[in-house]
Amino acid sequence: MKTRLLTAAVALPILVASIILPTYVPGTVWIFVGIAVLALAAGLFELFILTKKLELKADAGIAYLGAAAIAVAFIFDAPAKAPDLLLLTLAAFVGTVLISQTFRFQKDFSKMLTGAGVTILGVLYLAFLGGFLISIRVGFESSPGLSTQLLLFFFVVIFGSDSGAYFAGRAFGKHKLAPSISPGKTVEGLIGGLVAAAGFAALCTFMFFPELPYKFSIPLAVVMAVVGVLGDLTESAMKRGSKTKDAASILPGHGGLLDRLDSLLFNAPILYYFARFYF
Repeated sequence: MKTRLLTAAVALPILVASIILPTYVPGTVWIFVGIAVLALAAGLFELFILTKKLELKADAGIAYLGAAAIAVAFIFDAPAKAPDLLLLTLAAFVGTVLISQTFRFQKDFSKMLTGAGVTILGVLYLAFLGGFLISIRVGFESSPGLSTQLLLFFFVVIFGSDSGAYFAGRAFGKHKLAPSISPGKTVEGLIGGLVAAAGFAALCTFMFFPELPYKFSIPLAVVMAVVGVLGDLTESAMKRGSKTKDAASILPGHGGLLDRLDSLLFNAPILYYFARFYF
């Protein structure tokens, strides 16, 4: 517990500073973008470690090039401003992977599908889903402060929900939520996470995000909490499949970056499109 809290005490101020700083120092949006890109790249590396344990060998070189190209598309806010650019990037990446795997496994074509599959899955899971966080940062700059408010809301709700689930599960957890996937998760923890998400969403509306009224912020937060649990279970299934407890140990007390990104990745597109249609 102490290690977990110490890691959070170091990492959270850096994250919060990268979100808030552009409000006071123009042009510093790239700090958050840089942190996001590094975190997603590290998550992709950890995912390929998991798949390698199952003898599923991804084409890491093409994966990182594809992830970089997708990140650039998101930096230009491709989902809103240039959707064709994003689709073209994805199509080019998938085509390149399939062609490369065709020649890579000439001696054993039985490995072609698995090699292509884990390469494409890794990039879509990390770079594509995570790329929406980049678009949230750079895509709403025309409205002063909106991207900062959105990102603060995003992380406060998700981390608050995770904390609520963790402490409620430890204090009251008796009924297993999905024992075959994640034995530690409980129904009581889920309820605690939902309550915490709603409470933190209301706090966000009250303290710094009045543009997002309670009638929207609270339901949105509850949806994000549920989706976050599904993302967490998905990542747990990946680890269980590779017989690994944590994706890595880069974050003491928390495991790897992939262990922290799971709920964020599934929720990034939800918040992005909600904000795009609402604001």
